[in-house]
Amino acid sequence: MVIHIVRETGSTNADLLSLAQAGVAEGYWLQAECQLNGRGRQGRHWVSPIGNFYASTLVRVRPGDPPAATLALLAAVALEKTIGIFLADRTVMTLKWPNDLLLADAKLSGILLERIDDAVVIGIGVNLAHHPDLPDRATTSLAAHGVNVLPSTLGEVLADSMARWLARWRSEGLSPVRARWLARAHPAGTALTARLPDGGRIDGLFDGLDTDGALLLRLASGERRVIHAADVFLLEGA
Repeated sequence: MVIHIVRETGSTNADLLSLAQAGVAEGYWLQAECQLNGRGRQGRHWVSPIGNFYASTLVRVRPGDPPAATLALLAAVALEKTIGIFLADRTVMTLKWPNDLLLADAKLSGILLERIDDAVVIGIGVNLAHHPDLPDRATTSLAAHGVNVLPSTLGEVLADSMARWLARWRSEGLSPVRARWLARAHPAGTALTARLPDGGRIDGLFDGLDTDGALLLRLASGERRVIHAADVFLLEGA
């Protein structure tokens, strides 16, 4: 495991995608004090002031591994375990599909997976000292909850957590990752809305995950819908 820290870069994910093509090994971490062009899911800009955590690592997918997309659940579980070390009250944390970590129902972090050949680059951003004001969702930071953690400290703990969960993912399959994710998720029956890649929207109640990690929603009609790709939000007032 190697953690390389730089003061500034455009995007740790973009840098690591280039390094992946150059043959960098699994377990390499690139961490930046700030990013000029950080990005989240669906091409969103990720605000990246100094004091927060920005890092990317990569996994070299092997024959026999679980589906690469399930690394999103693995990263969320590893991050939840890491953040829990620094919180006095872990009950304020919940996971929202596929990989958002919430504190008191406000977004604390973001995880972005990108793939090139056999390399899956996993970018992780965590609001440690600052959090942005966004029009479409509540956000928070560890500092807003009275918790002060240095990015370098978080990086060391997270890299260890990721390595341990990756080993389980490979040796035991998705089952232990899925079980941990469900144990930390919002309760069954939580009202959610899923905004689909084609622009459609589905409202329903959280009904767990299928065996491959896809989101299950129970619709008002009683139908159970399987969601493989969507931007998911908690329904306010539900």
